[in-house]
Amino acid sequence: MAVAKTTICLWYDKDAEAAARFYAATFPDSTVTAVHRAPADYPSGKAGDVLTVEFTVAGLPCLGLNGGPAFTHSEAFSFQIATDDQEETDRYWTAITGNGGQESACGWCKDRWGISWQITPRVLTDALAAGGDEAKRAFEAMMGMTKIDVAAIEAARRG
Repeated sequence: MAVAKTTICLWYDKDAEAAARFYAATFPDSTVTAVHRAPADYPSGKAGDVLTVEFTVAGLPCLGLNGGPAFTHSEAFSFQIATDDQEETDRYWTAITGNGGQESACGWCKDRWGISWQITPRVLTDALAAGGDEAKRAFEAMMGMTKIDVAAIEAARRG
């Protein structure tokens, strides 16, 4: 397999493989492509421990690095998943928050490893791109939401 020119590297304490397998099971066009283990003991681990995991999330190449607890994730980085309807929005939201994650605001949530996700229905993106009063109404509706409610965004668009 050819190595991608650009890869997103995500730092995990010790669960890169579990995270990658969760993403592969949750999102289409996602897979775990390789698991690399330590060839010998090292200061924070033993031979055979998972060091890195190569995977894709919705077609994006990623590398999960088990680097220990020195660094944690923040909302400064997130995956945005565009959804086509409420059913798809609910499915991804429930998968992430129901697996030890947590809800946030305006369509944002975090998975149990601290990675932020934006579960964004296309109707919201389209409304904001429309500009004018339609965008303002959709934006104001979104600001009061945790998970995005497609029907409420559609109603706000119509005024």
